[in-house]
Amino acid sequence: MRLLDGRAMAAEIGRHVVDEVALLAEAGVTPTLAVVLPGDDRAALSFARVIEQTAGRVGVACQRHQLSGKPDELTETLGRLAADPAVHGILAQTPLPAGMTADEVGARIPASKDVDGMNPTSLGRLALGLPAFAPATAAAVVEILRRGDVPMAGARACVIGRSPVVGKPAALLLLAEDATVTVCHSRTRDLATVAHEADIVVAAVGRPKLVGAGFVRPGATVIDVGTNVTDEGLVGDVDADAIAGVAGALTPVPGGVGPVTTMLLLRNTVQAAHRAR
Repeated sequence: MRLLDGRAMAAEIGRHVVDEVALLAEAGVTPTLAVVLPGDDRAALSFARVIEQTAGRVGVACQRHQLSGKPDELTETLGRLAADPAVHGILAQTPLPAGMTADEVGARIPASKDVDGMNPTSLGRLALGLPAFAPATAAAVVEILRRGDVPMAGARACVIGRSPVVGKPAALLLLAEDATVTVCHSRTRDLATVAHEADIVVAAVGRPKLVGAGFVRPGATVIDVGTNVTDEGLVGDVDADAIAGVAGALTPVPGGVGPVTTMLLLRNTVQAAHRAR
């Protein structure tokens, strides 16, 4: 089984990001990403630190806005960042304050700065095949397949999970690559049988080791989006040991989708800075 090395792919993307940052620097522009943390969630803070470290390596400025969990404070911060011409990308982390929805928060991020596809307008444009920033994790799925030389045109793809941040946009992106896509969820009957028919399986449900050997046809490519903290450590939605003798390729956890997601957020920020000029 071939491992699709997300760290190596992210490094390759990063080299192109560095070149684009240099072009902006010649014009006196520093691409800037604002990461908004609505509260004190430890997982969100950890991800923000990863973004900051990666941004520093490629020359993107990263602002961290740590808030107290009050809805009014989040609304005010997003409004201020939306109006700031020096900020090119805005990422609002979850969990959100009680009573606030992702749609409501996303709508406060201008589409031009919506580098993680949180604004409902971004998802709508994605569905229509119009230019838009896709949610970075969903975009990472297709980026890995492309860089891993996995054929998508004409392939049968099964996306397990229908969230608006991964499952749905990943399905739309795969459709745009001419794959034939089935979206599965908690009400799907005989999930393993449906997944077993696919050439590409994308697991994005947040259930540790859900996808076993019975889900995977011989030679299929499996993209594991899951990041689940268990007593065994960080594990994906795929039982990697169980499918090792069946799958043709697999993204590891950690080191698969995560690093590519982070780098795509930064690449989107640089693209937003170019467009803002």
